[in-house]
Amino acid sequence: MAGLPADAEPPSGARPAARGEGRDAILEAAAAAFTERGYTATTIDDIADRLGATKGRVYHYYRSKADIFLDIHRYAMQRMLDEMTPLAAAPGPAAARIAGMVRAHALLLMASFPFQRVSVQGLERHLAGQVTERQRSALEGVIQMRDAYEALFVGVLEAGVTSGEFRPVVARRAVKPILGSLNWLTVWYRPRQPEDAAAQAAIADEMVEFVVRGLRP
Repeated sequence: MAGLPADAEPPSGARPAARGEGRDAILEAAAAAFTERGYTATTIDDIADRLGATKGRVYHYYRSKADIFLDIHRYAMQRMLDEMTPLAAAPGPAAARIAGMVRAHALLLMASFPFQRVSVQGLERHLAGQVTERQRSALEGVIQMRDAYEALFVGVLEAGVTSGEFRPVVARRAVKPILGSLNWLTVWYRPRQPEDAAAQAAIADEMVEFVVRGLRP
């Protein structure tokens, strides 16, 4: 799994040594455990077992389960931003750009399914729970990333309305059902082993057709 960018700020709940492959392996194990068992039922022991290590190794990198959970959110959002920013800024018609963004969003959800499922389904529940001030600050950072991601779609939608490619929707409202329908993939999609790239591409293409058709004048 690819780690966070080298110049990214370390997560607030990670200890100073929590960089690179060791942290990435813990996040991968934790994302799989949270997806399978749920956040509440998952323990540090479960994460360590899936990692094939002692829980001491997990605590070497993270102070708590909540901090691991927050870092998964951060990782998932950073992946989405890195993927989508150049697509949103690319030259060409808005319809082609939104199609590329929808396709990339769907494919990334499927390619890193445990991370994205935890991120999409878990953030609001975590916001409603008991968090420390440090964790609250980390949550606010994740929310800012989510808002920045949404703004990429809003910008392309507004460009499409201006050019006449899209019907005159209010972009800030239209983006909600668009991303909502895409993110619902984390509810119904079930990864299969070995994964079929052609099947994933077909799902992504269907989502593109659904979104673009709904925006046409």
